[in-house]
Amino acid sequence: MLNVFRLANGRLFQEEIDSLGALAADVQPVWVDLEAPTADEKRWIAAHFGLVIPADAVDDDLEESARFYEEDNGELHIRSDFLIDGDDGPDGKRARNVRVAFILHREVLFSIHSEDLPVFRLLRLRARRIPALIENAKDVLLKLYDADAEYSADALESIYDSLGEVSARVLKQDVNDQVAGEALAAIAREEDLNGRIRRNVMDTRRALSFMMRSRMLNAEQFEEARQILRDIDSLDSHTTFLFDKINFLMNATVGFININQNKVIKIFSVASVAMLPPTLIASVYGMNFNRMPELTWEYGYPFAIALMLASVAAPFVYFHRKGWLR
Repeated sequence: MLNVFRLANGRLFQEEIDSLGALAADVQPVWVDLEAPTADEKRWIAAHFGLVIPADAVDDDLEESARFYEEDNGELHIRSDFLIDGDDGPDGKRARNVRVAFILHREVLFSIHSEDLPVFRLLRLRARRIPALIENAKDVLLKLYDADAEYSADALESIYDSLGEVSARVLKQDVNDQVAGEALAAIAREEDLNGRIRRNVMDTRRALSFMMRSRMLNAEQFEEARQILRDIDSLDSHTTFLFDKINFLMNATVGFININQNKVIKIFSVASVAMLPPTLIASVYGMNFNRMPELTWEYGYPFAIALMLASVAAPFVYFHRKGWLR
């Protein structure tokens, strides 16, 4: 999908392009967005703008040194990861980071990515409603990173809410194996999302630092980039706190699982200890020696059975007084 964005009366307007002729007829855009571009769409970009999009633009195995660089002709290349806060819907998609390639070519920003991103939708909505929000292609890039930091903050708030629900289930009620399993699954999901948020803000920080070092920003844009960096720095303490909270809930849940398992083991331990005396008595009486009482005493076997029952009851009485059966 190929979309071009142009400025009109201080607002950003979007137009979907389905042919080279439609692209050539459009006025000079400030932003060209390619979502899962086809070979034809890449040829249209090359023919109209003179830009050849690299085949590995959105590959995940790029070298770190190849993520931020400037070509001899002035093209600026930036590869950044953007967060998608996944849900547990029927599609089964989880939270993930999506690679986006940015190319700044002749005052036009080109973005290439494999799927639609919520940060891009948020910027498009704001740019249509708020006048003078964007003035050039560099503003588009800065606003995308600003929206990305805000989206990461919203995702952190959702983690706070989810962990609060887990805490209520784990710490305020009896935790059986089913509740513990559900809690562990929820904790694992939130830990994965928290880690992806931390990676996302780290990548955004690196991209903004590169833009500031490359001196491509004017004074106002430079100050805006610094403000975004301060917002990102404020998220680090939240991610650290969430990691600590996740570890606490994980340890608490595992502790409850161990307690439940110990209860089962305690039952077998008590039963084993209680059955030792009657087993010994039965073994002795089963030897059938000549002088055993049951050979000459008619109450020999009832006496042996009563003795075994008494030997079983004695450990249970002792364990009950010690409080080991609770």
